[in-house]
Amino acid sequence: MKAIVVHAARDLRIEERAAEKPGPNEVLLQLATGGICGSDLHYFNHGGFGAIRLREPMILGHEVSAYVEELGTGVDGLVPGQLVAVSPSRPCRTCRFCLEGLHNQCLNMRFYGSAMPFPHIQGAFREKLVADVIQCVPADGLTPGEAAMAEPLAVVLHATRRAGEMLGKRVLVTGCGPIGVLAILGARRAGAGEIVATDLSDFTLSVARKAGADRVINMGNEPDALTPYAANKGAFDVLFECSGAAPALIAGISALRPRGIIVQLGLGGDMNLPMMAITAKELDLRGSFRFHEEFAMGVELMQKGLIDVKPLITHTVALTDAVSAFELASDRSQAMKAQIAFA
Repeated sequence: MKAIVVHAARDLRIEERAAEKPGPNEVLLQLATGGICGSDLHYFNHGGFGAIRLREPMILGHEVSAYVEELGTGVDGLVPGQLVAVSPSRPCRTCRFCLEGLHNQCLNMRFYGSAMPFPHIQGAFREKLVADVIQCVPADGLTPGEAAMAEPLAVVLHATRRAGEMLGKRVLVTGCGPIGVLAILGARRAGAGEIVATDLSDFTLSVARKAGADRVINMGNEPDALTPYAANKGAFDVLFECSGAAPALIAGISALRPRGIIVQLGLGGDMNLPMMAITAKELDLRGSFRFHEEFAMGVELMQKGLIDVKPLITHTVALTDAVSAFELASDRSQAMKAQIAFA
């Protein structure tokens, strides 16, 4: 089978890998669609992010949908040919954090396409994938592209839960890549009253506007546009920081009202924080990392038509053109979510 393997920064190859057979409670899948994530781009463009670096070749990919091909013994509830969204999250379910219900903090997590541990956890961008049945969420009624969006949607649904009560709140979203735009959809579905979104790309901001942002601001063209929101100690109740850039976080903190909530999703490395402002305004700084039960929630929301991810899928590229797909996904002037068609 063919797999998309990164060896080092700017060294991406389509290689042949041996296919596996499903064991008990496992499913053999024919991959349908894979979405290129920001972390995939970090590995492709930079060989890693922050302190996490590639130390061996690694199959990329964790946003995938697939067709059921073969069932292992003990598998119920799935049928061959069925489309499923495949959760890349594989917690051990036995460590102390799993037993506390914090599966996303698992001490023995096996998350597809991650260079955090060594040996690296190989990813899902391969024509044939063996997965645990519990990872496979039936995606009946969705397209393969929509089903592959379940993973980034789950990230944002987890962040929305971390933010707490949203009804009628004023929300600022900094960074309008796929996670930022999905944060707009999640906040609106949770009842946000006003949403303002910032970025440096007119293209991504246009998608944010279509997703429901009440106002979009290009901070490159209007660097002082958030200043009015900082008057009288700030206007926003919640900040979803999705860029991983310190300037965006600092500007957002200035615009938050006292006892506002910062939900940090963007992963761009460590930042220097304005601790005096955080302390004086009594702000809550909340990290948000991955997801667990929100994956199935995301599939259900899409199936019910309550969240529409289709406008985010701007490009679909054949597996044979995988390198071009990664180049395209890196261009924020024209791509929101680039996906690779495996079938």
